Amino acid sequence: MAEKLVTGVYVAVLTPRSADGSIDAAGLGAVIRFLMGKGISSFAVNGATGELCLTTPDELRMMLTVVQEASAGRAEILCGVGAPGTARAKELAVTARSASYHGAVKGLLLPMPYFFPYQQEDLELFCREVAASTELPILLYNLPQFTSGLAKETVRRLITEVANIVGIKDSSGSLEILRDLTEHGVDACRLVGNDTVYAQALQEGVCDGIVSGVACPLPELIQALWREAARTESEEFASASRLLDEFIAQLNAFPTPWGLKWTAEARGIVPATFSQPVTQHRREQGRAVVAWMQEWLPGAIEATTR
Repeated sequence: MAEKLVTGVYVAVLTPRSADGSIDAAGLGAVIRFLMGKGISSFAVNGATGELCLTTPDELRMMLTVVQEASAGRAEILCGVGAPGTARAKELAVTARSASYHGAVKGLLLPMPYFFPYQQEDLELFCREVAASTELPILLYNLPQFTSGLAKETVRRLITEVANIVGIKDSSGSLEILRDLTEHGVDACRLVGNDTVYAQALQEGVCDGIVSGVACPLPELIQALWREAARTESEEFASASRLLDEFIAQLNAFPTPWGLKWTAEARGIVPATFSQPVTQHRREQGRAVVAWMQEWLPGAIEATTR
């Protein structure tokens, strides 16, 4: 079996935006430099955590440029090309390739078209057409919370029949597809895309890595679980898993990017800014999470880095 294209911890990068909706390039650079300082150089750009539905091709080019410059050319990037239709997905794929310097963009993350419900045959044809338009490797991006979900049979067929579809980032919160690929011995990159099932996926041995939103403000925790992947019965693994559950529980009151932005602010990485209006009540909730994070963080860091 060939070496897999993508393994280990990839961080789903937040996209700081100003009130007018424009990308805060300085803030994005600060996020990347923070993560590089924590030993992270693998990033997923323009996924759901990065609010992909807001991104234009020009903005994607800017984002990729910032990430590569802030990482001093050391970044390995999975680039999201989510779109409501085939033409825009292809356009984003072209942008990703042209904005990649020295092979920094290792592959594309391809969500299904969002907004409308589609049947499996619709999704399969969409994936085949986008894949045929690019030479870059593609990982299917299963995100049934916001798009039509992929069936395990569709995933298995696309990976085995389309040369440059090499795996999947499954953000469904279920391990059904990753288990199916494992049980059938399919040579695929199997990435968890939902932090809630990360520990379970490691325990079952059905993943090759994770694209983690939690890792953006809290890389130490996700790295700790990955380090213990071969010792999932250890107290260190159990402790990190409990801490992850505690952290996720704090995020559940918010849209995921909002919660992660509040916690990134609590760490002093970048101020929490939003392209949508935020009510006073929500700001109070955010301040409460910031206060909780500041109290909880020292113990969590000590527990995951000792």
